[in-house]
Amino acid sequence: MFRQEVSVTSLIAPCTYLFQYEKRNMSRYNIYSLLDWVYGGVDPKFEGNGGPECAAFLSPRQRIAESLLILIVSLLEIVLALKNIHISKELKGVGKDFTKLKEDSLGKNLLLVALCMTFGVEVGFKFATKTVIYLLNPCHVITMVQIFLLACPPCKAAMVVFRLQVHMLNGALLALMFPVVNTRLLPFEKEVYYIQHSMLYLVPLYLFRKGGVYKPEPLGDMWWALLSNGILFVYHFVFLQILGLATEVNLNNMLCPAVSDPFYGPWYRVWATGHQTLLTLIHGKTLTLLSQHTGAILGFTLDTLRLRSKKVV
Repeated sequence: MFRQEVSVTSLIAPCTYLFQYEKRNMSRYNIYSLLDWVYGGVDPKFEGNGGPECAAFLSPRQRIAESLLILIVSLLEIVLALKNIHISKELKGVGKDFTKLKEDSLGKNLLLVALCMTFGVEVGFKFATKTVIYLLNPCHVITMVQIFLLACPPCKAAMVVFRLQVHMLNGALLALMFPVVNTRLLPFEKEVYYIQHSMLYLVPLYLFRKGGVYKPEPLGDMWWALLSNGILFVYHFVFLQILGLATEVNLNNMLCPAVSDPFYGPWYRVWATGHQTLLTLIHGKTLTLLSQHTGAILGFTLDTLRLRSKKVV
């Protein structure tokens, strides 16, 4: 009997097939592990958190009809606002203060560090609970925008972003008035929730006092508020809604109402469109008025303290 020789090259094909199969399995594992980090920790047992029941809260017909109508109105608001906003003219009005703002103050740097630390802890909680997808909610996005404003030098982009985010803080007000903390179970997770949403007001109030590119538009000018409102609704009804339906995660209550929603029912999104539009248009102007009066009171207090110190000396 003759021994049949087996060449090494004849084994290459089966081995390469095994390597390709293993590589496919590894890529699938990486995708599944990534998705698990993104929204694997979202528990549908908590009411208003997500799941099949939450995704089916509204009928497909009602969901499509509401989305199309609100998107058309939002796009009209954006187009109308852009036609009436003249950035170059408004930038000339604050151009004189550019040199005063170029030097970073200690207060601005401290506020930047505090906001980064707070948001860093919040991001850590999201990774620990495997709910990273919630970082796409508007309040977290606005926090990232404010970090950009504190780190960015005064410029045209800073003026535009600052004026837009001032009129997007209505979500922070609602989060403080109607907190949804039934899913925050880790130590200090609830406390960080309140600290972060409170700091969303601290940053614009501080930047208002610096003036220059951080100077708000006139109180009678509602175009910036209208533009912010349109952008917010497009973000919700296009990006958050589609992503929420794909993952069955209730991103900013686009699939079903929150537990604390006073307008709980099948028409909660219609109600939200109405009261959030009014709140967006009023809230930013109220914040501007508050900052002006606060600045005047602080200035008067500092002047009186200086006069008293001079008299004592």
